[in-house]
Amino acid sequence: MSLSSPDTLSAAPSSGGRPQHLPLVSVRGLRVAYGDGPAVLDGVDLDLHPGEMVALLGSSGSGKSTLMKSLTGFAPITGGSARVGGFDMTNVRPGQLRAVRASVGQVFQQFNLVGRLSVLTNVLTGALHETGPLNLVGGFSRDHRRRALDLLDRVGIAHKAQDQARSLSGGQQQRVAIARALMQRPQLILADEPVASLDPKMSRQVLDLLQRIAREDGIPVLVSLHVMPLALAHSDRIVGLREGRVVVSAATPLVGPADLDPIYAHDEGDDDAVHGDL
Repeated sequence: MSLSSPDTLSAAPSSGGRPQHLPLVSVRGLRVAYGDGPAVLDGVDLDLHPGEMVALLGSSGSGKSTLMKSLTGFAPITGGSARVGGFDMTNVRPGQLRAVRASVGQVFQQFNLVGRLSVLTNVLTGALHETGPLNLVGGFSRDHRRRALDLLDRVGIAHKAQDQARSLSGGQQQRVAIARALMQRPQLILADEPVASLDPKMSRQVLDLLQRIAREDGIPVLVSLHVMPLALAHSDRIVGLREGRVVVSAATPLVGPADLDPIYAHDEGDDDAVHGDL
């Protein structure tokens, strides 16, 4: 089962004669709360279109990770709506939920690789939803292995295919994680603080890679970040959260540093992260 749906991905002509895709992800008035606690997200609207990279900004505790979790059913939606592909995440059945998660590639701050396994095998695990868990011991098809090697070449580390994942640098491990996500043939990529543990040079390279994937593959990428200059340099749109609400939403070329002040207003001790160097 795929995320694709005639209702969500059909092209309609724009006023300029070019096809205009409907959003793959459409969130309206989203509210997330755990038990009787306060809302972590309250009234969030968000659209993600094929081919764009959207930077999600906000301080720790603003709801960035919760928003991503709500799109894959790992956070309880207690109000509003969230559609991912053709699926309503407020009323999704177990089989549909598995299909959604299989079609969403995820990239994390800590890479989540199996360090003792080879780089190639880590990438191949992205195809387990197609092949089944028994294939982890060596039953991946020739086509799967060829695709994994092609993806490693695409992210620039094919020469590390047989190395143990734990022997790689942080930037290299994140490239492996991106290749693993692409191995799923995703229709959406969620990258939660993917450069938080990387140096500035590696951060720029990883974000360049994600933005290039969005454009070349037509995959929407939602990436949460702390560093404002990185968001301004490596996104098509910026969405800013503060205390679970959207306070900024605009195309990146229209946004300057001062426009992002509402996201971090009155925050203390975050200046280095927010205004970090490019």
